[in-house]
Amino acid sequence: MNQRKKKIVIFCSSLARGGTERVAVNLAEFMKNRGISVTIVTQYRAKNEYALPDGVSRVFSEITDDEAAGNRIGNFFARCRKLRRIWKEQKPDCILSFIGKNNVMAVLTALFTKIPVVVSVRSEPKYENATHTMRFLAKTLFVGAAGIVVQTKEAKKFFPVYLRSRTVVLKNPLNPDFVRPRFTGERDGNIVAVGRVDSNKNHEMIIRAFSRLTKEFPQSALTIYGEGECRKGLQELADRLGISDRVSLPGAVTDVPEKIYKSSVFVLSSNIEGMPNALLEAMCLGLPVISTDCPCGGPGELIEDGVNGFLIPVGDEKALEDRLRLLLKDRDRAERMGEQAVLLQKEYEPDKVNAEWLAYLVSKMGGKACAE
Repeated sequence: MNQRKKKIVIFCSSLARGGTERVAVNLAEFMKNRGISVTIVTQYRAKNEYALPDGVSRVFSEITDDEAAGNRIGNFFARCRKLRRIWKEQKPDCILSFIGKNNVMAVLTALFTKIPVVVSVRSEPKYENATHTMRFLAKTLFVGAAGIVVQTKEAKKFFPVYLRSRTVVLKNPLNPDFVRPRFTGERDGNIVAVGRVDSNKNHEMIIRAFSRLTKEFPQSALTIYGEGECRKGLQELADRLGISDRVSLPGAVTDVPEKIYKSSVFVLSSNIEGMPNALLEAMCLGLPVISTDCPCGGPGELIEDGVNGFLIPVGDEKALEDRLRLLLKDRDRAERMGEQAVLLQKEYEPDKVNAEWLAYLVSKMGGKACAE
């Protein structure tokens, strides 16, 4: 008699193009290729999504008009009932949920089903659980979780002592598109940033720092890849500073590795991050990088300051200007930093890290994974 395949359900809001969603999709494909049955449950379908891997099914958890109760409290209970029904229909050996409210809902709705739930906290926990209510629920309901995954050692400190024993730090698997030999030719002199264009990313700081370098480096330009509510305001800032011809905001693109492969500097200017995928990917391409040393410590775990990149204080525009000037002027030093940065590619190799995730999830099922 053939043994039933292990089944894992991944629960997230959507498959919109972003770091968390990319990790979820790549992990689903890896697990499927290792003989695991995978279903992705999302609340809704976003406009610009990652493609669903072949052989991975999808279920939507958002309540329909017929299921809605017509008021906030009633709709909350309707969502709970629908999620609980999905868990019972799917009969997974484990549920892996991503981010904030999804984590709380997954644990709450799986209570007494005997289905182990692993919750993944992707950002700074206080930021991800922004309200007092959410923080209370996380610290209370996560007692019922089979495991808690965080991205940094600092993030682990958010949880009370009684939860830390079931909290584990797992790396972000590198996007396979960024696994390639490092570019060794003449770089283009340009500065790049990649990520959602919102206030937390603080791209304004990059534009202001760059504006004071344009005369010194007339061949350099700044490109910020990503979509978000601050995009128009950033373009207007570049206009006011008189550098709109040197600053580009093309929106979200699908070929990021090709776009940034020959760039001279990558900048992450965020106020808060978990383990930033964009920074990791740039380093694994071998780009010289500058990042804010932001909570909850992700950049600080990737970068040894002055060796494989530069760390600067959050919001320190002058420090960013100084580090940009140094890397654009001293090409030899920038090259040495890039050579050190690309060494992370081995540590974050996709199959290696995905295998660590799968082994952890299987350990919560109390069984062994199937293999093809």
